[in-house]
Amino acid sequence: MSGKLNSSMAHARTRTLPMMAGISTDGNGHALHAPVLVLNTSYEPINVCAARRAIVLVLKGVAMTEEENGHFLHAARLALRVPSVIRLLEYRRIPHQTRALSRKNILLRDRNMCQYCGEALSSGELTLDHVVPRSRGGASTWENLVACCHPCNRRKGNQHPTEAGMKLMREPRAFNLHTSRHIMRLMGRSDDKWRKYLFY
Repeated sequence: MSGKLNSSMAHARTRTLPMMAGISTDGNGHALHAPVLVLNTSYEPINVCAARRAIVLVLKGVAMTEEENGHFLHAARLALRVPSVIRLLEYRRIPHQTRALSRKNILLRDRNMCQYCGEALSSGELTLDHVVPRSRGGASTWENLVACCHPCNRRKGNQHPTEAGMKLMREPRAFNLHTSRHIMRLMGRSDDKWRKYLFY
């Protein structure tokens, strides 16, 4: 996602958070964390964000809701349907380059799955592991960082995977446009409303 779009989204989120104070979900405490597909104004899928951020974008007039997920959010003078798909109202040029290297993007690339044991966990239950330990010259790069559960991280310690008798599920690579689209399609399998936008 472009820096300009990130800036717009961050500004919208900051300005609108007070409006969302006191909002409660209708029987689902996780509704604000549900994934939402973000479309460019051309209907091209460009990102996935949390429902909370999607609602901020809609409230600020940066985006409009294209599909809803069936949940409601309630505030003192407001009842909102939680979006499943939103579309930006102003076209954003998305450069065909890798995303910023960050913990969030590493976990997204690895689908919140420990790359040693294969267990899928919440982001809070995962850490990042340097395949080649930093103390042994390993760099903090896409190709050397993987999602890892705490037990596997302790087991591996300051060793190469082979020294610890461990094997990576897949070779870590940079998060590029192809990777992003592939992950969107995988996530879309659990939400029928995404499918027509992901070229099923």
